[in-house]
Amino acid sequence: MAIQLKTERLILKQFSEEDAAHLFELNSDPDVTRYVGSGAYDNIDEVLDFIRNYDQYEKYDQGRLNIFDKQTGDYIGWCGLKYLEDKKYSDLGYRLLKRHWGKGYATEASIACLDYGFKVLNLDEIIGTAMIENTASINVFKKLGLKYSHDSDCGEQPGVVYVITREDWK
Repeated sequence: MAIQLKTERLILKQFSEEDAAHLFELNSDPDVTRYVGSGAYDNIDEVLDFIRNYDQYEKYDQGRLNIFDKQTGDYIGWCGLKYLEDKKYSDLGYRLLKRHWGKGYATEASIACLDYGFKVLNLDEIIGTAMIENTASINVFKKLGLKYSHDSDCGEQPGVVYVITREDWK
């Protein structure tokens, strides 16, 4: 079953090879990748390799989803849940092209993903992690109702973990 979510303004759908150029552009902006562990791709073949080997959808019925504007079809970025097998939890994440920052897209897309996680996948809790300096992402967590849980390493940088339970989401 392919995952596709819709909101008032957005369509979220699984990564596909047709969207490789979008992911390449997204990860090529140092402002976008400033607070993430992975940086830019060197070429489009790396993006295609990533998409072809991305197994979250098949293994866990969840994953990061490309975000498109429902009216114009413009690519906005990605948002979604990612199951971290070693930690045994699902992580909410998002990354948007800079020209789409400040428009509420991260919050709107995240609401659809949290609904999916709690109402379709019946998850008990979902976490969000961010580098301490990434106040924009932390503010989105707070808007969504995630609560600070603890400090944690976020790659090589100090980070924070926020959590929301199914009960709190209701």
